[in-house]
Amino acid sequence: MLKPYACQPDQSRGRLFTESMSTFRSPFQRDRDRIIHSSAFRRLKHKTQVFVEHEGDYYRTRLTHTIEVAQVARTIAGTLGLNTDLAEAVALAHDLGHPPFGHTGEDALAELMAPFGGFDHNAQALRIVTRLERHYADFDGLNLTWETLEGIAKHNGPVPEPWSYALAEVNAMWDLELATNASAEAQVAAVADDVAYNHHDLHDGLRAGLFTEDDLCELPVLGECFAEVDRRHPGLDPMRRRHEALRRVFGVMVEDVISVAQGRLTSLNPASVDDIRHMDGPIIRFSKPLYQNLKAIKRFLFVRMYRAPSVVEVRKRVTGMINDLFPHFMDDPARLPQEWQADVAAARDQTELARVVLDYVAGMTDRFAIQEHARLFGPSELTDQT
Repeated sequence: MLKPYACQPDQSRGRLFTESMSTFRSPFQRDRDRIIHSSAFRRLKHKTQVFVEHEGDYYRTRLTHTIEVAQVARTIAGTLGLNTDLAEAVALAHDLGHPPFGHTGEDALAELMAPFGGFDHNAQALRIVTRLERHYADFDGLNLTWETLEGIAKHNGPVPEPWSYALAEVNAMWDLELATNASAEAQVAAVADDVAYNHHDLHDGLRAGLFTEDDLCELPVLGECFAEVDRRHPGLDPMRRRHEALRRVFGVMVEDVISVAQGRLTSLNPASVDDIRHMDGPIIRFSKPLYQNLKAIKRFLFVRMYRAPSVVEVRKRVTGMINDLFPHFMDDPARLPQEWQADVAAARDQTELARVVLDYVAGMTDRFAIQEHARLFGPSELTDQT
């Protein structure tokens, strides 16, 4: 039973290209399934989170991260009486636009694309689901519902101008009301993203030896969770102790979001999804005390993990790869694969050509980017380890 402020499938604003309704699936279930079956979703398997793919099979990839986000989103959405299928669809699509090498690759491409309209992964995800997935006879893209597109565009909140060209193009086709909040379901997907990466980056950093459990015990929330495990399970072996503590951190975050949302929904009493969209700020968020504690944890991770010397060294190398690959194809677009030549021929100027090259490079997996760079520029240390 969905709450009045949930996105109701029978009240969807529909799709850009009209299609008959599915016999067995709601519009949002259909969106979810199309995302799962897309080429971009499969490529997430070999795209990185923090560690580049060659660094080990136990670290999270974009795909495993996305699955974790979707699981959290369904849990929170279901508890709050929201549409779990829409929350899951947005969660599954939220990272489709990430280039190889995580935020390092995004930073490099953003700099390269600055003269050509910019780059950010949320806008690129929209470009993928509206243009670049080319499998259907009647349209480019996945022809997702307005609600799913809205969620991809603004799950992190209203999007101020100026917009990147990719977002502006989609919004020109179909007004996504970028100045308003997203649906509660999309807000759930955004918070689920925070829950997932706060949890798994701690786990991956420990596995990589960038910090220890003793370091984490000095941090808010984490210290209490480790202490609780030690009280309940004295002498527990280190790996089980770590897992037990971090799953409690996970639970603290999820329970906090649900508690805050239930309180705000009760007090504000929204009567529709449009009430959610026009509120003064998000309805789904962490409590202020936990938010401050999570900021402290993020500061720790920034220093000890994201800017750890070993991570920074790899960041430099993969940035160099992106800075080699992009101008290589810009200088001679005939070097792009044959299936991209129609897009090259349709480019009317350097800006449009740059956007074609971007689509190709941003779509690469870590593995393919490393291999392609080795083919074009010679092997590197990363090549030897893939």
